[in-house]
Amino acid sequence: MNFNIRKQCFSILVVLLLGCYACAEDRPNILFIIADDASRESMGVYGSTYVETPNFDRIAREGVLFTQAYNCNPKCAPARACILTGRYSWQLKEACNHNPFLSDEWAFYPFLLEDAGYFVGFTGKGWGPGIYRGMDGGPAKFKQFNPAGHPFNQRTLRPPYKGISNVDYAGNFDEFLDRRPANQPFCFWLGTKEPHRGYGKDNWKLDGRDLNKVQVPAYYPDNLTIRGDLADYAIEVEWYDRHIGLALQQLEQRKLLDETVIIATSDHGMPFPRVKGQIYDDGFHVPLAVRWGSKIAPQRTVTDFVSFPDVAPTLLDLAGIPPHAQMTGKSFKPQLLSKQSGRIDPARNHALLGKERHDIGRTDGDRLSVSYPSRAIRTDNYLYVHNFKPNRWPGGDPEFGLLNCDSSPTKTFLESLLKSDPDYRFYEMSFGKRQQEELFDVLNDPDCIDNLATQPIYKDTKDRLWGQLKRELTSQEDPRILGDGDIFDFYPNCRIERQQKLYKKPSYNPVEIFNSKYGDTNQ
Repeated sequence: MNFNIRKQCFSILVVLLLGCYACAEDRPNILFIIADDASRESMGVYGSTYVETPNFDRIAREGVLFTQAYNCNPKCAPARACILTGRYSWQLKEACNHNPFLSDEWAFYPFLLEDAGYFVGFTGKGWGPGIYRGMDGGPAKFKQFNPAGHPFNQRTLRPPYKGISNVDYAGNFDEFLDRRPANQPFCFWLGTKEPHRGYGKDNWKLDGRDLNKVQVPAYYPDNLTIRGDLADYAIEVEWYDRHIGLALQQLEQRKLLDETVIIATSDHGMPFPRVKGQIYDDGFHVPLAVRWGSKIAPQRTVTDFVSFPDVAPTLLDLAGIPPHAQMTGKSFKPQLLSKQSGRIDPARNHALLGKERHDIGRTDGDRLSVSYPSRAIRTDNYLYVHNFKPNRWPGGDPEFGLLNCDSSPTKTFLESLLKSDPDYRFYEMSFGKRQQEELFDVLNDPDCIDNLATQPIYKDTKDRLWGQLKRELTSQEDPRILGDGDIFDFYPNCRIERQQKLYKKPSYNPVEIFNSKYGDTNQ
């Protein structure tokens, strides 16, 4: 049965079952708050010393903080697709890649909730970037529809510094609440565009920041350029946190705070070299805090592993709705409602991760815009990574500008280093080619600097993790494991004109190439 038929059957099932559910006012409201490119360690509750996040920390303090939350695929579009569909990235065909043509094959949790009687909306950044190939296939659908919900983006403001969006996220949430029909439960996606690049350079000076407080990761040299870049980033993380606080105020004023499940997270790590888009801990290990009045015992810390594919089935579970047939993630409602801290479910002891193509500018022979395919497994103690094409550049080809890394003062500094420079090793850590296998002791090496994969003493550990990874990905029918992984190279990147200019090939058309190889399958 294809997913379109499943979606129709699901809608009928929901209508039939609604009479069995608790009345609408007993179902929780849902506020999902997501930053664009904010690292876990940037939140005060996770130990940041130079970024102040009192509102994220409040959610953690008054609810539950997850210490082992992961995004499945560390780039905006694929990470958000995992959230919205409840599927692992390698199960999402074109949506495993960044900037895809997203097909109408997938069901999205906000609209499943809408079918069940929820009032649904979003502001700021929802799913993306990419193009949604809606059911009518027309351009109007591209502009009007986002898998995160119906748009509420009318209200704007004057941001304090250059680089910060003028979208009034909290104001638009307020507008959404004003329009909510009485006693109807709501589901709202508040997606800030911060701290995505670019920043106003040296905003930290305007804000009076102390660079001595900045924490520099071990994979960067410690200098004023990088400290200043991190301080500019901190300002934007705090803008995200500010809107969390304003949204909480609005719920309090309307006496809706304790009736609302509030989830705060980020799609992946900060937009810096070796973080965003990379299979290292700082790229995929995300912040996650959840509050729900008296239903969630406060001041709890849970160490169970949860992943973005688990979000959609969890939200449906909280709303009393059966999981959709497409969803392969697992609800973590028991972890939310438990009174305990620590490991609630011993089976939740690892996470699966991976990536394919994130950005253009990587080639392999006559193939253009190819992926950097990796899969990984993260346990309490180790991160094992398998890079399937180690001949390719993980950050993109240098000749095209290392495009799987956002432009920044940090990137520019690293690119300026010569091989004779003592700090050149930092360039290699961010942009150099990698071994096929990587193994890191994340307890003692959280920055993932020391690859242990070649050390004989770790061979059993490495082989065990690779075996487990292969077994689980095989059961999930991952094309990369089953020998069909090259299809990810061919799913078209929607930015066709940019690719034509980049490669100086005006006739390059990835849609035609895909169709000629695989047929017009709507990707």
